[in-house]
Amino acid sequence: MTQELTDRQALMLHRRRAAARPAGPALFLHELARDDLLDRREEVNRTFTAPAVVTPFPEVWENALPGARIVPDAPVLALTEGAHDLVIHALALHWSDDPVGQLVQCLRALRPDGLFLGVLFGGQTLAELRACLAQAESALCGGLSPRVLPMGEIRDLGALLQRAGLALPVADAQAHQVSYRDMFHLIADLRAMGETNALAQRRRAAPPRALFAEAAQLYQAHFPQEQGRIRATFEMIFLAGWAPDESQPKPLRPGSATQRLADALGVTEQRLPGRDDRDN
Repeated sequence: MTQELTDRQALMLHRRRAAARPAGPALFLHELARDDLLDRREEVNRTFTAPAVVTPFPEVWENALPGARIVPDAPVLALTEGAHDLVIHALALHWSDDPVGQLVQCLRALRPDGLFLGVLFGGQTLAELRACLAQAESALCGGLSPRVLPMGEIRDLGALLQRAGLALPVADAQAHQVSYRDMFHLIADLRAMGETNALAQRRRAAPPRALFAEAAQLYQAHFPQEQGRIRATFEMIFLAGWAPDESQPKPLRPGSATQRLADALGVTEQRLPGRDDRDN
């Protein structure tokens, strides 16, 4: 049974509030992720004719991929099996209680040798905010409560691609440093992206009035930038993999080599000492 990480009702409420706001720059991280994913698609020497995009903000993708099927992020994705040659999961996988299940659904929607591309926030995201809130809450309340979503590390997320059954998996990360006037402007941006606290185990009682003021002071003291601003880190982890197909390259079976490495390098092969040689 999958452990419940996310309060989906709260997450949907946060996203509806974000979508109801006037269009503005708050979705810049989604736009940045979109542009990077499209660049990665262009690096593949192939024309994709039946793409699909999983995203909580369809307006970001409306004109990006002509003819693409755009579906909401949900535990069960509205994708048809074998209908697409490209599936993109755009900056929503970090909220999933079952990320492997999401990847499996994307794989099922792909045709053989179809491409999966995904991006999600990684473990270094909001490290500064997480540290300041923890320090302030520990000092004022004598304990901690979950306030920032725990996010995966690249080594773990790359392994999920293999667990889901995707071939030729690749994972890489990019960290973006964003400058804010203060912590409250950072939180306003998170609210405008629907990324505020929707953890299932979050404390429901109202926090002490002094908590965020104390955290803001700590933030300013520990993570300053020029002109009195602060920095915030957003780590994006990009995932890529292919639906298995017989045409794809496969690793050779161990012991199947027909040439010696020493011959290829033009050197004399040296025999390693055996057990008897080492004992003498």
